[in-house]
Amino acid sequence: MCLILFSFRAHRHFPLLVAANRDEHHNRPAAPAAFWDDQPDIYGGRDLEKGGTWMGLHADGRFAAITNYREGKPGAAAPRSRGELVSGFLAGSEAAEVFFRKTAANNALYNPYSMIAGDLRGLQFFSNRIDEPQTITPGIHGLSNHLLNTPWTKVTAGRKILSDTVEFDDPDAIGAAMFAMLANDRPAPETELPDTGITRQREKELSPPFIRGEHYGTRTSTVVLVNDAGDVFFHEKRFGPNGAPAGEDARAFRLQKAVP
Repeated sequence: MCLILFSFRAHRHFPLLVAANRDEHHNRPAAPAAFWDDQPDIYGGRDLEKGGTWMGLHADGRFAAITNYREGKPGAAAPRSRGELVSGFLAGSEAAEVFFRKTAANNALYNPYSMIAGDLRGLQFFSNRIDEPQTITPGIHGLSNHLLNTPWTKVTAGRKILSDTVEFDDPDAIGAAMFAMLANDRPAPETELPDTGITRQREKELSPPFIRGEHYGTRTSTVVLVNDAGDVFFHEKRFGPNGAPAGEDARAFRLQKAVP
C-alpha cells in the first residue's frame, strides 16, 4: 500500500475515515476484501503469497495498515513479510504501543515499512526507520512511502481533500470525494518530486495517488467509513495492469463493541 489518508476523530459523525491505494506488482496474487475463513472477525484483502494483509479491520474495532518505506532501489528480501505485522496486530489483543515496542526488537527481519495501528480510542504510528512509536493525534493525516505526514504532494493534496469532507454528512458524498482523490493519476510537478534514491523518472511515475503500469501499479482503492454507532462501510475497487478495472465490492457491518 502506498497511500493512506485518514481522518481520526475529526468528523462529527465518523470517528474514522480512510482512503487508501495499495500499489503492488500485478502478478502478486491477492484476495479481495472479505472476512477471512481462518480469522472470521478480520475484514480486509489478503496477500495470497505470504498470507498477510496491507490493511484490515477487526470486528472489535482494531485497525491497521502498512506501507513500504522507500529508500533507493529495493535490496534483498527480508526474512519476514511486512504484511504479517498487520495481520498479527489484528489477530492479537495487545495495545498498539505494546505491539510496536515488541516489533521494534525484530526490525531487521522486515524490509523498511511504516505502519498505523490501534482502535477508535487511539492510533499509533511506527516505522522501522524511527526509534519509538508515536501517538497519532485527532485530525487529518496521510502516509505514503515515508513517515507519517511527510509532505509529499499526494499526501498534502489528499489531506486537504479529506479535510473538506469533514463538512459532509452524507456517506455517499464522502465516498465519492475520496474515490475521486484516489483516482488522480497526474504526476507531481517536477519541482515537488521527493528524492528517495531512485531515478527522477521513477519518482515521477510513482508520484501520483493512482499509479498506472503494466507490471506495477495501483491494485486497490479502498474507502472505509466507521460512524459513531459502530457501523462500518468498506468499499474496495480493484485494478489490473495499466489501471484497468477488475471488480469491486462494498460491505457494511457493525462492530462488536460500541464506539468509545
